[in-house]
Amino acid sequence: MDDRMNLGIAPDDWSQLSQHRDMPMIDGDRMGRFRLARVRQQLKEAGASLGIFVSPVSIRYAVDYRGYALFQSHIPSSYLFVPVEGPVVIHGIFGEPPALVDSVRPARAISYFNGGPEMADRARLLANDVREFLRELGADNRRVAVEYVNPSATRALLDLGFDVIDAAGLIEEARMIKSEDEIDCIRWAIAVADLGIEKMKEAARPGVTELQLWGLLNYTNLANNGDWHDGRMLASGDRINPWFQEASARKLEAGDLVGFDTDMVGPFGYCADVSRTFFCGPGRPTNRQKVLYRHALEEIEHNLSLVRDGITLQAFGDQAFVQPEAFHKNQYVCIFHGVGMCDEAPKLYYPNDRAEKGYPGVLRENMVICLESYVGAVGERDGVKLEQQVRVTKDGYELLSTYPLEADLLD
Repeated sequence: MDDRMNLGIAPDDWSQLSQHRDMPMIDGDRMGRFRLARVRQQLKEAGASLGIFVSPVSIRYAVDYRGYALFQSHIPSSYLFVPVEGPVVIHGIFGEPPALVDSVRPARAISYFNGGPEMADRARLLANDVREFLRELGADNRRVAVEYVNPSATRALLDLGFDVIDAAGLIEEARMIKSEDEIDCIRWAIAVADLGIEKMKEAARPGVTELQLWGLLNYTNLANNGDWHDGRMLASGDRINPWFQEASARKLEAGDLVGFDTDMVGPFGYCADVSRTFFCGPGRPTNRQKVLYRHALEEIEHNLSLVRDGITLQAFGDQAFVQPEAFHKNQYVCIFHGVGMCDEAPKLYYPNDRAEKGYPGVLRENMVICLESYVGAVGERDGVKLEQQVRVTKDGYELLSTYPLEADLLD
């Protein structure tokens, strides 16, 4: 018997995409230098001498450190000092430092898990570290950009006379514009997602649970050295309307629509954010299911026609597709959003959104965005979720998401 079977691991001949398809030629060193330079340029434009980064996405973007990212997202233990000029220092990492890091130093406790009720004392130690680091550099600029730390850290820095600004927006601005290497990373992540989507579609039959389907996508991501999913967004049958219900133990039934959103942080840390809706046979889709699918696709296609370098969020929103009023209450949370290592700015809200009125912004060449649509009327059983991931070009867009639409719902 195969040793893998003895261990309870079933052999498969499909999950590792690189065995069946050539991976793009990605120059990791060049990509890292591009990203770090983008961060430093944003710090410079903000007049800051130093950026202090805590988010695992920010740390990976700046220096390609990947360690314990989900743990770091809720119990921050590592942080990064990025000066406008000078050595990059990472504090409190697990394992070997990445090539872009010049020095590794111990970390102060910046979470309650590590610092307990002594957080204010630990914050003062961190502020002293910042002061000493800038003295080492010979920098007299007291403006520092700080990302996602407890108020005690901000207070300690202010007490030492620092001008503290928000680093979150700076690194989001840096991440918006992608290099060709980053685009290739996204292409590969989407190809991995497509492989998982195809396996989900093959397995979608009566009696299979939503969680079993989702597990195929998650398995595919991990088998290709991907990271995680920001949610488990998959729903079927009477759970698909309204949207935003995560995968459950519900068993699929014949005649169901099955919708999902990959939200997949995949290989190289880049996101494949694609939504599709399947029909679960046997049988044929109803006319109403086809109408809903057409409505969703029409919104995506209309809004794709607006994508181009230089269009403002205001102008895009003014021209965006408007669904019939019956679908407004259950509409998606945005018309489109940026994406890179995860969902990112900009985010364009619907003009009829009563809770959020949006913010200014401009689409620029080499941004990557996801155009969204959810169509489901209040009180009806069915709904349809679609999403396309595209690169903004000078005159339009390049479609990056490649999984085909559903012929059975389009005929």
